[in-house]
Amino acid sequence: MSRTTTPRGDARPTRAHRTPPPAAHTSRRRLLAAALTVPLLLGAAACGDDSSGGGKTELSVFWWGAEARAGLTDQALDLYARKHPGVTFKKTWQANQGYFDKLATLTAGGNAPDIFQIDDNYIAEYATRNVTLDLMPYKNDGRLDVSKFPESLWQYGVVDGKLAGVAFGENTQGLVFDKTLLDKHKLPAPTTGMSWDAFIAWAENVSRTTKVPGTQDPSADYKAFWVWLRQQGKDLYKGKELGFTEQDAAAWFELWKGARERGATPTADVIHEGNVTDVSKQLVVTGKAATSWVWANQMPELKKNTADELGVVAYPGDPSAQWARASMYFSVFRGSPHKDVAVDVINFLANDPEAGKILGTDRGLPSNLDVRKQVADSVTDPAMKQSIAVEAELVTEFGPPPVVPLPGHSEVKTELTKAAEEVQYGRQTPAAAATAFHAAAKAAIGQG
Repeated sequence: MSRTTTPRGDARPTRAHRTPPPAAHTSRRRLLAAALTVPLLLGAAACGDDSSGGGKTELSVFWWGAEARAGLTDQALDLYARKHPGVTFKKTWQANQGYFDKLATLTAGGNAPDIFQIDDNYIAEYATRNVTLDLMPYKNDGRLDVSKFPESLWQYGVVDGKLAGVAFGENTQGLVFDKTLLDKHKLPAPTTGMSWDAFIAWAENVSRTTKVPGTQDPSADYKAFWVWLRQQGKDLYKGKELGFTEQDAAAWFELWKGARERGATPTADVIHEGNVTDVSKQLVVTGKAATSWVWANQMPELKKNTADELGVVAYPGDPSAQWARASMYFSVFRGSPHKDVAVDVINFLANDPEAGKILGTDRGLPSNLDVRKQVADSVTDPAMKQSIAVEAELVTEFGPPPVVPLPGHSEVKTELTKAAEEVQYGRQTPAAAATAFHAAAKAAIGQG
């Protein structure tokens, strides 16, 4: 197993790691554009049936993550190789930072891995550039089994009617709160289903009673904005366009301007700290806010960094606005000469009980519900048990998935943070910031 750099930090890429400067976006897009020609240059091997000619089939596999993930993935692939003696693996992994730059370089250079890990920031970009293999025919003929997946989870890998990747872990948005702090002051915990106004009033009371700001201001957090939009009957994206208006963005910024004025949130400098830091230093664990807005499966990482007991509930409002989000996917390169074997490997990793036991919850809750139950029964980490419990509670509430984020999604997230901070620091009104954000977001996704 090889690696290209020493991993650091959380297994989930942070905003800072996943959002390179504009030059990197331009470079990556050029590389991906070049990659369009790669499958055409591979000839019959890329177009015909998978065949190893009776010899060994070597598959290259590329993923990001910390050393723990690398070890688990290595073990699971070794298990497949033991059960399929004709298959060997060339394994490469690296840390979050620079992963997608490296993937774009490999793809454009004709050295794309047969199997690669991807997330919803980039899956649409790779799919629309014909880099990913359409897995829908494999699903339809049973070679790829997603029958034990939540319906909305496997569907969250569909781009333009093609299945671009297989979800390798379910996740959803989680509002994490400091239970120790609340109990100390005999304050109630936030609850799933409370309205946004009720939550802000709750946070204001926490601030007043404990002298700790009740909540991190999530106006720069695309997850919170997205859920709120869905509760208004809108969406982050609709087809190939934005799914919200300037007025929607202005209302969102105005909501949190009011919360700041009521003292429900920290000051702008502290909010900024929460916006740019990784999960291990979110305000709920640094003691600078009583709640933080994260992904539910990040509970164990948060808990490592505080002695306080933490709790987690859904975001405010109707929980059916949340969905079974793929924490990440495995995709197959469209030009792979070993497509069928590559798909079989992914099917094995997703559905085999032994593989599921090895992989555990490192990439999120296992997509296969039978495997998930097996893993959940063996989990001993209290924080992960909480994550599993909130997912189990919400699974019956989840609404249909949104469309997979469009190419340019990472830039949209960056522009939201910029606009929200303009309002947080008082440099722009909510309306002015919303106008700028909406225009920048349209440009990011290529909307005319």
